[in-house]
Amino acid sequence: MNFSGGIAVKIKALNGFKDIIPGEVELWLKVEQTARNIFNRFNFSEIRMPILEKTDLFSRSIGEATDIVEKEMYTFVDKQITMRPEATASLLRAYIQHGLYVQKPIQRLFTIGPMFRHERPQKGRLRQFHQMDVEVLGSANPRVDTELMAMGAMLLEELGIDVSLELNSLGCPECRPGFRKTLLTFIDDRRDELCDDCKRRSTSNPLRVLDCKNPRCREQVEEAPSILDHLCGSCGEHFSSVQKGLQDINVVYSLNKFMVRGLDYYTRTTFEFITADLGSQAAVGAGGRYDGLVETLGGPKTPGIGFALGMERLVLLLQQKELETESTGCDMFVAGLGEKAIDFAFPLVHALRQMGLQAAMDHEGRSLKSQMKQANKLQSGYVLIVGESELEQGQAVLRNMETQEQQDVKISDATDTFARSLQEKCTLRIS
Repeated sequence: MNFSGGIAVKIKALNGFKDIIPGEVELWLKVEQTARNIFNRFNFSEIRMPILEKTDLFSRSIGEATDIVEKEMYTFVDKQITMRPEATASLLRAYIQHGLYVQKPIQRLFTIGPMFRHERPQKGRLRQFHQMDVEVLGSANPRVDTELMAMGAMLLEELGIDVSLELNSLGCPECRPGFRKTLLTFIDDRRDELCDDCKRRSTSNPLRVLDCKNPRCREQVEEAPSILDHLCGSCGEHFSSVQKGLQDINVVYSLNKFMVRGLDYYTRTTFEFITADLGSQAAVGAGGRYDGLVETLGGPKTPGIGFALGMERLVLLLQQKELETESTGCDMFVAGLGEKAIDFAFPLVHALRQMGLQAAMDHEGRSLKSQMKQANKLQSGYVLIVGESELEQGQAVLRNMETQEQQDVKISDATDTFARSLQEKCTLRIS
């Protein structure tokens, strides 16, 4: 409402922020329900963290020289707090703060929720976006790496999303310095041909040069050395075990020496789930091992590994495939014709809902034709038609909306008794 007398201007959502409306929500629920089912099979427990955290949490964990910290975080500078740009740091903060490592030596945790980054909105990428994040803390066993990737692959397969798994190792603090020196020598010979971002990164975080999406930079690093040729004995053995584990359970993967991930905390195993169904190759999920991060944030020495899946991209892929979600139509629509029939329908609908059924009615006294249209829109399995004459005769008409068959049903004096009799007569979809 405009009280100034001028023309009212519609207020729209902020650029990069999106409403999830009916018709879309059902796909989101499908993704979440499938994920929760699989996470439960793998013995993961849910954790929920606040959206706001101290800025230092992300600068210490993600890295000062990363794009996220330098350009993309939503930070309240005066308060030194930031809206979380990713989930791992927040989850580890909670893990340390609540001493979860004391309660159980190996924690298997997941969380689902919104993240925030100020970057250019594009297809499948928003400024408020949603992720499913899973983490295993307390185990350095390479089988855990394999298990996490297998779980991600299983989730995407059950959603019907086609992806390929790409794998790499980033080594550890022992073997990475030697590779860094070799890589810097390679980059220095081509510095003039690199973009400004890569020139800057080449001194602060040279691994990121391998990950640049600029076509010219990609061409320059095509022959770059591979860190896989510089792994120490321990990292090489770990990576071989990870690959063997994937082979043992028939999870298909390919090696990608250019996959370095955008966060500083990764060590050893890194991986991405890539799809070619979004116009160009794009990651729908990614993760890796971060064995020193808990200690960096003030916790005990604790190995860890995790990955995140982008909800927007998963939903977009489901929409493109035009997958049918399970029907969310109501079980029964009660069409009351006349005031007395509406008065009768109201407690009956409530009783059906108490029984666990999805029931609906019209409160506005519309015609039978209008109410039947409403029942069709709700994808109702059955419609009970009750008018004042039906009430006087003590019976109503029950219509199967799939077969269009109708039968007369006797109205019981007790609402609960009548509701139970309706359930017995119909093959209702109980949610």
